[in-house]
Amino acid sequence: MSSIFGENIKFLVFGQSHSAGIGVVIDGLPAGETIDLERVRAFMRRRAPGHTAGSTPRKEADVPRVISGLAEGVTCGAPLCAVIENTDTRPGDYDKLRAVPRPGHADFSLHKKYAGFQDVRGGGHSSGRLTAPLCFAGAVCLQILKKKGVCVHADVVAIGGQSEGFDEVIAQARAEGDSVGGVIACTAEGLPAGLGAPMFGGVENRLAAALFGVPAVRGVEFGAGFAAAALRGSQNNDAYAIENDRVVAKTNHHGGVLGGITTGMPLVLRVAIKPTPSIGKAQQSVDLQTMQPTELLIGGRHDACIVPRAVPVVEAVTACVLLDLMQEK
Repeated sequence: MSSIFGENIKFLVFGQSHSAGIGVVIDGLPAGETIDLERVRAFMRRRAPGHTAGSTPRKEADVPRVISGLAEGVTCGAPLCAVIENTDTRPGDYDKLRAVPRPGHADFSLHKKYAGFQDVRGGGHSSGRLTAPLCFAGAVCLQILKKKGVCVHADVVAIGGQSEGFDEVIAQARAEGDSVGGVIACTAEGLPAGLGAPMFGGVENRLAAALFGVPAVRGVEFGAGFAAAALRGSQNNDAYAIENDRVVAKTNHHGGVLGGITTGMPLVLRVAIKPTPSIGKAQQSVDLQTMQPTELLIGGRHDACIVPRAVPVVEAVTACVLLDLMQEK
């Protein structure tokens, strides 16, 4: 199913942007792991709306309610289920979108896929709102990974094509009724060599598949990524050496993965996030009922830039995939 990822640990995300709630079921977590729910909530606050520059004014507490899977704060082997209530919904903001698809959104493709029965409110199940339960899952996995000596960290490296002055770039776009995207870099350190598999079971394959499930992700690259295409082999190859009785690479253009398998070097990836499609400028669309061109001015509450809020999401999804990989025998 499209709302499930993972092989050894299964992650099922459910809910819609303006439904009563959203959540996640995690099946296959190792038993006996103590989970600090206050740390989970602190992690989720990094993604919650209203806390970063350019974010939507929609206010959601994003407090997860754990239904099952923990016994006195410890994973017990049962599926871990968490529900997050949607409290600040305005479904009326999307009434006219039932017939007029928003450019850049999945409105039209969802309309064709589900024959008009899709939930159009805020993008329904395809909304960025569904990244909140992903952050719950990732926060849990990050705690387990840390006990195994693995740390995952992401940062914004570009917004609107600029490598600095992010707040100003976002503010200018908002003032002009527009939006900007950007690039997030993520690193995982402490991974053992040997995780993953060749061909279609590679670490990059599984990470990319999960990361592309995050709304607005348009590109994923590892190590030198596309820049490697401009290098010679003598420049791109990472020479090996011995340090403290272990094999290491002197450089890390391969981003910690070769042949789909981890090398023990830091895993390095970058994610491209598109500009928020919902903007304040009038855009050209069509009326699906009359099949005539029409002009669309989108109302509602939207981010001028979702990149800062996407940072913990990238960390979360990366952590979920890595813990899943580490559960392989």
